[in-house]
Amino acid sequence: MPVAQKLSQLINEIDATIHNRFAGKTFWIKAEITDVKKYADKRWCFLKFIEKDGNVITTEIKGVFWSNTYYQVENFEKETQQLFASGLEITCSVRVRFHKRFGLDLEVLAIDYAYAIGKMEIERKQTLERLVKENAGIQLLSDGNFSTDNNRLDLPTVFQKIALVTAPNSDGQRDFKEVIEKNKYGYSFYVKEFLTQVQGDAAATLIMQQLENIKLAKAVFDVVVIVRGGGSDTDFKSFNTFDLANFVASFPIPVLTGIGHDRNTSIVDLMARQHKTPTEVATFIIDNNMSFEQDLLQLKERFFTGVKSLLDTAQNKLTYISRIIKSSSPKTILNKGFAIILRNNAIITDPQQIGVNDEVQAILKDEVLHTTVYKKETNETYNDF
Repeated sequence: MPVAQKLSQLINEIDATIHNRFAGKTFWIKAEITDVKKYADKRWCFLKFIEKDGNVITTEIKGVFWSNTYYQVENFEKETQQLFASGLEITCSVRVRFHKRFGLDLEVLAIDYAYAIGKMEIERKQTLERLVKENAGIQLLSDGNFSTDNNRLDLPTVFQKIALVTAPNSDGQRDFKEVIEKNKYGYSFYVKEFLTQVQGDAAATLIMQQLENIKLAKAVFDVVVIVRGGGSDTDFKSFNTFDLANFVASFPIPVLTGIGHDRNTSIVDLMARQHKTPTEVATFIIDNNMSFEQDLLQLKERFFTGVKSLLDTAQNKLTYISRIIKSSSPKTILNKGFAIILRNNAIITDPQQIGVNDEVQAILKDEVLHTTVYKKETNETYNDF
């Protein structure tokens, strides 16, 4: 059985070796920075230095500014007029540190401001310029946003059938589905998952393959949703590639993205309709359907209110007509003291139809008078009745 030593003994040897090799020495390095986290209240800044071969990260180590050198970060932002953030390539002076608990890192002592613009940002700008140049459906707007064939597509009135592109067993997958499935309105959705890798060198190609599968069944789906959880800027590399962004910009089904957290905006986000997180995408879909339901309920209310108004108007008109008919009925006329004149059992309305010596009947309220006309004269006495 091998003789084992305590972990602390090995760590002490590593500590002594690094101290003997690097004590009192400083080095100038050029590297891209990512995962930048600034704590202005404590005047600390944590980050990672990375080096890439093409798009592949080949070297990575933690870096730190402590309070005595944090002013270098502030000076950098003042001198370059840009935020000290992930994606920049900088040249800086460092020294090697080893902590028995927290491991190896580089303490930053000074920054050379000449290397202000990082490779990731340059690549991003070049990709956007190429997209506008090579895709006629992409237009750069005055506010800095982009109009594409995809984000100009009309959204469905109601979302029902969703193609979900995400990584299996990921936070993004769980967050989206939880909000969709547990929505307080009880809406039911058909969600078809197209699971794929969303991080790493092959991710862009794999995502496009899943989008191709969705495209073959485009009549089935109302919308495509692409989601993933948060991460460092380098984790979002696949969403900044030309091929994937160009594919999304021309995709024939509306694409909604929920890629990362508030600080992340990928090129794919700009080509589609961006919602910062998977939760926000799901909430947008639910709120859209709820808004449609409210519109329907309001339309229903207006419909029945309008029908009631028409019925009320018709009822009032019918009541008025009924009153007119009742006031014009023979019974009403007789009750008012008038008489109905008949000759040969026919109602006489024109006195020219009656001659002297004709027999007529005068119908009164309670009796019928049979008489013979012995005289006719012009009515000059009762015209004012």
